[in-house]
Amino acid sequence: MMKISGCEKGSVAKELGIGKGWTLVSFDGRPANDILDYLFYDSKENFTVSLTDPDGQTVECEIEKDDDETLGLVFEDDGMAIRTCRNKCVFCFVDQMPPDMRPTLYVKDDDYRQSFLCGNFVTLTNVSDEDIDRILFYRLSPLYVSVHTMNGELRKKIMGNRFADRIERQISRLAGGGIEIHTQVVLVPGMNDGDELDYTARKLHSYAPAVKTLAVVPCGITRYREGLYPISDVSPEYCSEIIDRTDRLNAEFGENFITLADEFFFKAKRQVKPADFYGDYPQLENGVGMTRKLVDELEACLEERENKMTLLVVTGTSAQGLIGQLCQRVEKYCKCLKTHVIGVVNEFFGPTVNCSGLLTGGDVVRAVKAFDKPFDEVVIPGTMLREFEDVFLDGMTVDEMEKATGKRVRITAGTGESFFDALTLPQSRRRY
Repeated sequence: MMKISGCEKGSVAKELGIGKGWTLVSFDGRPANDILDYLFYDSKENFTVSLTDPDGQTVECEIEKDDDETLGLVFEDDGMAIRTCRNKCVFCFVDQMPPDMRPTLYVKDDDYRQSFLCGNFVTLTNVSDEDIDRILFYRLSPLYVSVHTMNGELRKKIMGNRFADRIERQISRLAGGGIEIHTQVVLVPGMNDGDELDYTARKLHSYAPAVKTLAVVPCGITRYREGLYPISDVSPEYCSEIIDRTDRLNAEFGENFITLADEFFFKAKRQVKPADFYGDYPQLENGVGMTRKLVDELEACLEERENKMTLLVVTGTSAQGLIGQLCQRVEKYCKCLKTHVIGVVNEFFGPTVNCSGLLTGGDVVRAVKAFDKPFDEVVIPGTMLREFEDVFLDGMTVDEMEKATGKRVRITAGTGESFFDALTLPQSRRRY
């Protein structure tokens, strides 16, 4: 049920006399639990809506409207409070967080609605058969599912959840109902790699084309793992083996079904795949194909410019070599530009966490202040910051960073064009 706080002027609900104090109960007999129910039926022309008025009396209304008309209801709450995770995964990054950080960093979300709306990965362990029915009825597609393994018993062990072995039945129902699914495996050395990875990939591919992709990503290991399941970091040789294994599987499938996080290629010191391998980059937010996309976008926008500045470009240790190459490429097109690139060691989480997106403001400030060559301004990727804000993981703001270092900060948006502009435009501004 959803409590109504008002309705829009000129709307269908206004004409029916519905307003504040009423409660939306159901559509066509289906419970109205959250805004998804409302949006689905609000797009239809004919349906029945059940409500209770301020006196608690049930009111049934037959709705007939044009498809571009709206009921116009406004709710006290959208019913979309995040469903949290019930698992205890051996690799869980949240369990490896230090204490006393902002509360939102400790939230383990596992909400199929957010998977549909925002592309968040979910495990489906907290999803009931009724939830699956709802997904199929509303066609909440695509979904992004953290599979990790299709071996039910192993999945229960990895995820610490006795319901985790239902994954094959869930994937089968969703795929059979026409839901597109993008999947991922967080690779735990010695657990779900090797023959287990082969089994998982083959099993998931058997549900193609409904199961569209399988991304394989390394688990993040911080220095805060005391008392947790022992997981070793991966070596360059291990990463090369994973690349070769997934290449063989893709050849077997006759398509590029499995994609690897760029991290595997960085560690193995091997070139990422060409652009056509990644298609339309469906797993970009998973760190899959970001390098190729950035390189190709940069190549497409290169042009002659002039910028009489020396810039210090900050990145994580894993991408330092790549960013250095890109900066050299830009320098060839930009007269008087000089760049220095530093790969900041993650002292906060530990050196095994080597991506730029998990660097704290404190670590960046220490690295910038320790740099012993002259430079004018600092360039950082926007992935270091909270979305839509200028705040690092440790709560430091960009303003505070500029004050601590005495240098202006330029922030790139993650595209090749923004990277090129940040390095070559002489006027100083914060975001590019």
